[in-house]
Amino acid sequence: MSLEQDQQSYDVVVLGAGAAGLMCAIEAGKRGRRVLLLDHAERVGKKIIISGGGRCNFTNLRTTPANYISENQHFAKSALARYTPQDFLALIEKHKILWHEKTLGQLFCDRSAQQVTTMLQAECREAGVVILLETAVVSVESVGDEFVVVTTRGQITAGAVVVATGGLSIPKMGATGIGYDVARAFGLRIVEPRAALVPLVFSPEDEVRWCDLSGLSAEVVASAPAAKVGRGAAPAFREKMLVTHRGLSGPAVLQVSSYWQPGQKVVFDLAPGREVFDLMMAPDAIREPEAATYYLRDVLPARLAERWVAQNIPPDWKTRSVEAMEAKLHRWEFVPAGTEGYAKAEVTAGGVSTAELDSTSMEAKKAPGLYFIGEVVDVTGHLGGYNFQWAWASGAAAGRAV
Repeated sequence: MSLEQDQQSYDVVVLGAGAAGLMCAIEAGKRGRRVLLLDHAERVGKKIIISGGGRCNFTNLRTTPANYISENQHFAKSALARYTPQDFLALIEKHKILWHEKTLGQLFCDRSAQQVTTMLQAECREAGVVILLETAVVSVESVGDEFVVVTTRGQITAGAVVVATGGLSIPKMGATGIGYDVARAFGLRIVEPRAALVPLVFSPEDEVRWCDLSGLSAEVVASAPAAKVGRGAAPAFREKMLVTHRGLSGPAVLQVSSYWQPGQKVVFDLAPGREVFDLMMAPDAIREPEAATYYLRDVLPARLAERWVAQNIPPDWKTRSVEAMEAKLHRWEFVPAGTEGYAKAEVTAGGVSTAELDSTSMEAKKAPGLYFIGEVVDVTGHLGGYNFQWAWASGAAAGRAV
């Protein structure tokens, strides 16, 4: 469709054909609204297609507001309560998409993530949504009671505009900051965006110590002790840690990266729930590096165990020193030099401040008729399907309000 060939005035224009934008367009179309969904990409739902290793971790059955990071920890409650994981699962089953549950409530397609985008496009067609691709947004302006969306194909007028343009993560897929530009143009505050769910990078000193062990992994508990959520401490995550050629990755590290701030340390319990060196406390026990490595191999890969002991040999092998080594094993800490950045980040934290938005409708308080949903908003989920659930829930909230 070209703008010259079709109408240029709509009830609702949704900017961004990702998860949140598609859901919003569907819900608005079902209410009889004339909806245009546009995107600069050549296809809809590009991040959906690559998610979950191509299987799309489309939601999480354990979703609660506690699974999200925001300046306002309460903001997501309303939308999440009114569009639940079970609601999206009902849509999946309506379209006869086979699915399975992995650990921790994560739901995946049995076959392909493409099934989810195909399903959403079918729902758009049924709701009468017009989709316009390969069309970039230049600006959004308010003119009287309407909005004018200036695009690379001309101007579109609309009674309401929904910004679902995502964040800055994965720029090679076309991520831009246009959503933040629109928010600033209407005087809305932006919480400084940052890469989240992203691998951490070692300092040069730590890189020399550890990076030749790239590919080794272990179950750990990861935390960022200095980080706060509301008035409390950030959560700790018991999942896998992976050593990479530049630093650390794996689910535990990605989770804690969303809380970490430059200059802060991260802490790992390398043997959660285990007392590794307790047998070395006996009076007649052998106390030497080889013995410590032998015991540590029960919980860590052999090469990682050997390296950790070599890096943490006590000044002597008295009982107190062995106890200190045990304590250090449960509190291995380092200060990352940084992250792998937006290129490797699964999501962008920060975004349009929730203080600027109505939590029930996602409408901007200063600009009636302008809405922000999904990743562009300062609501960031944990790893494991939570960000998709926020996309569905915030998209549905706006779609039912426009």
